Parts: sequence; C-alpha cells; structure tokens
Amino acid sequence: MAKALFIKKADLVKNTAISGNVDTDKFIQFIRLAQEIHVQNYLGTDLYDKISEDIIAGNLTGNYLTLVNDFIQPMLIHFSMAEYLPFASYTIANGGVYKSEVSNGSTISKEEVDFLVQKERDYANYYTNRFIDYMSNNASSLFPEYYSNSNEDISPDKDTVFHGWNLG
Repeated sequence: MAKALFIKKADLVKNTAISGNVDTDKFIQFIRLAQEIHVQNYLGTDLYDKISEDIIAGNLTGNYLTLVNDFIQPMLIHFSMAEYLPFASYTIANGGVYKSEVSNGSTISKEEVDFLVQKERDYANYYTNRFIDYMSNNASSLFPEYYSNSNEDISPDKDTVFHGWNLG
C-alpha cells in the first residue's frame, strides 16, 4: 500500500533553515518517521488514515484540506527537522558511517545540535497546541474520525506535555 507524506521538500525549505540543495534522500525518512510517530499520535489512527487515503486519491478537500494546510503541516515540518538534525552530518554507506566535513565552515558541537533540535521541538509543540485547540473546538462537528478509534488504533493524544515515565 502506498503511503502519503503530508509535506514536501519545498515545505521544509520554505519554513525551516534547511538548504534547498540538501538531497531529499538525506531527510525523507525523517519526514515519514515524524509523521508516523508524532502526527499520528495527535490525529489518531482513523483521522490519520482518512487524510492519507485522501492525499493518495488526490481528493483532499474542504475541512480536511484546511486541517492539513493550517495545522498538520506546520507541526510536521518542525517535528521532521527535530528528527533530522541529529543525523544531518552523517552518511551511512558501504564503507561505514561517515561524518561530513565542510570546506567553508566548521562542524558544530553536540550541544549546538541539541539546541537546534530543542528549538524545532518548541516550534512543533506550538503548532501542536494550536492543532489540539482547533480540534477541541471543531472535531466533533467536522472530523468524526477523530473520535472513532477502537481496539489497537491509536487514540489522539490531546496533551503536548510530557509527564515522564510511569513504571509502576
């Protein structure tokens, strides 16, 4: 089954610090990862699948198009960058794992990468909170799939606050 991506490379280039000359193969898997882990967590399985199917069929319209353009894409853009940044300077090839070297600059420290990742997470959380607020006011009338999850489906997370692990 084909899988839809909710954003394109151009969305990342236009809305983040990523350069347009970065090879799509370097980050496409991080878009999918962020979409499956973070976005699906907030949409729930049924709404996530509905949007995916509509994108694949080419008939994403109306309230669903507005939801994707105004709420889902902004959070996905920044979740994708948060996932990509720690791996941006590495290449895995037949000969092993390589760290890219730059000719006109210097590589940054882990602390600097961590700072950039946290900034992207902050942006993603801002847009996620906007999404949650929008859904709390509109989901029951506009998006029935938001409440139709059952059994092994992922039910939408309605909180962006991490409460720590409960191992009890």
